[in-house]
Amino acid sequence: MNQRGNYDVEPWGLRETSLDLEVLAQSESLFALSNGNIGWRGNLDEGEPHGLHGSYLNGVHELRPLPYAEVGFGYPEQDQVAVNVTDGKIFRLLVDDEPFGVRYGVLASHERFLDFRSGLLERVIDWATPKGKRVRITSTRLVSFEQRSIGAICYEVEALDQPVHLVLQSELVTNEPAPPASNDPRDAIALDAPWSSLTFTSDGTWAELLHRTAFSGLTVAAVMDHEIDAPPSAIVTSESFEDVARMTISVNVEPGERLRVVKFVAYGWSSEQTWEALRDQTNAAMVAARERGWEGLCRDQCDYLDDFWHRADVEIDGDAEIQQAARFSLFHVLQAGARNERRAIPAKGLTGNGYDGHAFWDSETFVLQVLSYIAPNAVSEALRWRHSTLPMAKERATQLRLEGAAFPWRTITGAECSSYWPAGTAAFHVTADISDAVLRYVHATGDVDFERNQGLELLVESSRLWLALGHYDFIGKFRLDGVTGPDEYSAVADNNIYTNLMAEQNLRAAADVAERYANEAAALGVTDEEIAAWRAAAAAMTIPFDERLGVFSQAERFTDHEFWDFEGTTDEQYPLLLNFPYFDLYRKQVVKQADLVMAMYLRGDAFTPEQKRVNFDYYESLTVRDSSLSACSQSVLAAEVGHLALAYDYLAEASLMDLEDLEHNTRDGLHVASLAGTWISLVAGLAGMRPWGESLRFSPQLPEGITRLAFNLVFRGRHLRVETTPTTTTYTLSRGDALELRHGYEAFTVTPGASVVLDRTLEALPTAWPPPVQPRGRAPQHRVADAGRKDVTA
Repeated sequence: MNQRGNYDVEPWGLRETSLDLEVLAQSESLFALSNGNIGWRGNLDEGEPHGLHGSYLNGVHELRPLPYAEVGFGYPEQDQVAVNVTDGKIFRLLVDDEPFGVRYGVLASHERFLDFRSGLLERVIDWATPKGKRVRITSTRLVSFEQRSIGAICYEVEALDQPVHLVLQSELVTNEPAPPASNDPRDAIALDAPWSSLTFTSDGTWAELLHRTAFSGLTVAAVMDHEIDAPPSAIVTSESFEDVARMTISVNVEPGERLRVVKFVAYGWSSEQTWEALRDQTNAAMVAARERGWEGLCRDQCDYLDDFWHRADVEIDGDAEIQQAARFSLFHVLQAGARNERRAIPAKGLTGNGYDGHAFWDSETFVLQVLSYIAPNAVSEALRWRHSTLPMAKERATQLRLEGAAFPWRTITGAECSSYWPAGTAAFHVTADISDAVLRYVHATGDVDFERNQGLELLVESSRLWLALGHYDFIGKFRLDGVTGPDEYSAVADNNIYTNLMAEQNLRAAADVAERYANEAAALGVTDEEIAAWRAAAAAMTIPFDERLGVFSQAERFTDHEFWDFEGTTDEQYPLLLNFPYFDLYRKQVVKQADLVMAMYLRGDAFTPEQKRVNFDYYESLTVRDSSLSACSQSVLAAEVGHLALAYDYLAEASLMDLEDLEHNTRDGLHVASLAGTWISLVAGLAGMRPWGESLRFSPQLPEGITRLAFNLVFRGRHLRVETTPTTTTYTLSRGDALELRHGYEAFTVTPGASVVLDRTLEALPTAWPPPVQPRGRAPQHRVADAGRKDVTA
């Protein structure tokens, strides 16, 4: 675990002040660059040493058969595995015939800085050959937000004290070695050499490689070109082979002189185009990048991010670590979705190959929740991708002998890739999560065209699934039996409360939207009788409640199960899924991640304040947080029921999940949903933001240690800023028409260019009871009031 030893705390970037090879794979994830289409891990420029090679194109995958010891009806037959594409990041340097490498010669200094405002990753190295000749190497890397097919690197070598002869090689490399296999099911399946060469060419400073996968039939083109600024003695040559293309510069450099090379890399991929057409398309992208030039690409990057931070920034006074983590999180959430353009947003984004590059419910429930208020165009594209996969979801439902659409638990293209039924197919809540994202996006944007043309069909087909999946019991209650909710330690249960409440919302919303767009609904075959059936099922939905304990049951009979032996479970036995059989987990009261607690956040209208308090306390004592998705939901509810110190602790856990490698698997890529959870913990948690009619409601409150919280967001084309301190909350509208909001239960209107300042004191929060108790050894690390520094005694 990295306890921030070589990462400075600063508000607008992540700085690594020395190179620690023990956590190299983790740092590669932290320093990854992406635009939602291209992903480059933060590998060292020379390619070695490395933790995990990583160059990705969103959607590019290979197929592999899913083996089963015993075949069952409806089991998916193929897996989709994200694979490395051609690596365009690599430079290799010789200084007087001595190879530059961080494990060779004398590494006097090594610093990397990821700038959240410019989107650039800069690396500065002072290095000496074994014979004592010193050079300074500077590389600056970007993946363009404006030109979705382009990555670029500016690489400079300066002689410091003596003349040197430099040989610099810039490469494209395909079929890099795969990492060793792992027994952790969260890790990726490594496929060796998935690419077959189609053609390769080089000429002067330019080279290209084209490859195709054997089974998925995807073709990828990678093109590189260069701008060279070198002393007159420079000689440039190039060569290409099936899996490698190389441009080489040989030059003599005097002290104070430098060799500067700008490398442009363009990618393209297709499952339908001929390789000739794809090659031409990729070369056209290269021409556009060359015309813009390095300085132009950097200006575009800054302009793009200036606009983003203007509508999305979060400011925190009192805790410098959380301030840095909040911007780190927002930057990577943006990178995951900015240019996804009708592709999935994987659980790891494009920062690593964890979970095989699959997308889960994480995308709609966590990532799109945040993007709806800071980058709504990315949400529109992601939901249009889901809509484009409806034929596969309907086919899957038919295979399961159901109606409507059964969306996959894990996927790249839209086909189900989960081979474990209890935590895969049975997790039908993913379909309701997609509908929830539709409703949130339309509420946040007012995009009626999307609601009519894509949202309606998604809501209709998902509601058809619920009617087919459920049934009425002998007392007339509508039941959803044999499903798995967010808590994967309680699989194939009857009437999971999260699933039932989200399905209820789905059914009601489908009925409302179908009535609003009657002609379009009729074209989908919706009848008045079907709408009435949706409303009836929603009204009769089973919501399990334990009268004996006075708490809602996560699923029927859950509170009758034996309690897990938390006292007899050691710290080394977490996560439980790696140390205990699922059979044991499924029949005990132990919760992997927030389930009912998350339902109380997303469906807060279904619970009274007192019910939220009692239920939060009960389930807090059972939740072990073996998932990175849990902390942010627990933070939101802790704040809502008045446990502000605990909300602060969970905020820190969500925001520092990767910066401190809390789950010990950041090496495989960032936890993008937990990063999104940082914003959720701050804005939905401490600021208490909730939908309210056609607008928003806020209930801000700050824990001891945070003295000011301010954030920007976009709501229906308006740019709103909320700033809260221990005494006041200020609402400012910088763009758009007047907006009616609610502060606690007080309605007010904020007008363009004006601010409304209100007393921060809201309705009294019931805080008289003691804080809840977590399972032994599973309490979050406590943060003390002194600038949020960690309490080492906790």
